[in-house]
Amino acid sequence: MTVSVSCGARLHFGFCNLSLAHERLYGSLGVGLTEPRVTVTAERADDVRCDDDLARGFAEAAVDALGVSGAKVAVESELPRHAGLGSGTQLALAVLTAVARANDVAPAIAEHAPALGRGGRSGVGLATFRTGGFVLDAGHPSGRFTTERPERGDWDVPAPVAHHDVPDDWRFVLVTPETDAGPSDETEDRKMRAVVESASPDVADRVSGVVLRRVLPAVAEGDHERFGAGVEEVGRLNGAWYADEQGGVYRPPVGELVAALSESPAVAGAGQSSWGPTAYAVTDADRAGAAERAARDALAAAGVEGTVRVVAGRNRGRTVSGP
Repeated sequence: MTVSVSCGARLHFGFCNLSLAHERLYGSLGVGLTEPRVTVTAERADDVRCDDDLARGFAEAAVDALGVSGAKVAVESELPRHAGLGSGTQLALAVLTAVARANDVAPAIAEHAPALGRGGRSGVGLATFRTGGFVLDAGHPSGRFTTERPERGDWDVPAPVAHHDVPDDWRFVLVTPETDAGPSDETEDRKMRAVVESASPDVADRVSGVVLRRVLPAVAEGDHERFGAGVEEVGRLNGAWYADEQGGVYRPPVGELVAALSESPAVAGAGQSSWGPTAYAVTDADRAGAAERAARDALAAAGVEGTVRVVAGRNRGRTVSGP
């Protein structure tokens, strides 16, 4: 019997705090998307079989964590890797769920995600995998998470402290330029350590104000204009922390794309998802066509090739078919 697990990408708008001067570190906000999607299938087996190197590593970790004999795993579709869309976490959790279901075991996603190296900083990927929607997570105690992450698997995934469905008429324009992939693994860890070691607590205070007084009320009230402006400001403030590590408030050429998108009357707010290079724009169904044209014009003006997608928010978690 074959189990199939599918889930959409996510946007990561930024962190609430990267300064060790405050008692909570990280605390991230993001949203689940309908597209693009990752789909994984699995069958029970006596060992681990998978042609995809990254997925095979996740499958081996899942088999160990679940205490099962093995699985035959295949990646049917995947997200663009290291593009700021959560490819690593969504693939890892899809593999974990598929391996568990193929072996008739409950996946216990939050419990086992750390063993796959997930949830070490942000809980948005896991939360959107489980429930979709807009999510704000609690972060970690600063005394527990200093500049170094604990040993692999030796942490709890941050719990959601706020969750809201994304209104049906909201749209997100994803602009992914053809450029170097965002940092991952050891490179990302090194960059994050450098950021945390020098992050100003004053920026965190400003981010918290924007999240509390603008972003959360806007998503609760279904106001995409205020939401877009709020998450754009969160991203800009996060960029003040990251500037030395990514070459500016946004990594090149994302800065040019965000500036051009922000000038369009069809766009309520724009920014960079995670480390990029994907830029996003917040709009609604009525103005999605104009926002998409603005995104294509932005790529042309920046002199880079890339892909543009218009997608909706996803208000459900992963889908599972099979036994």
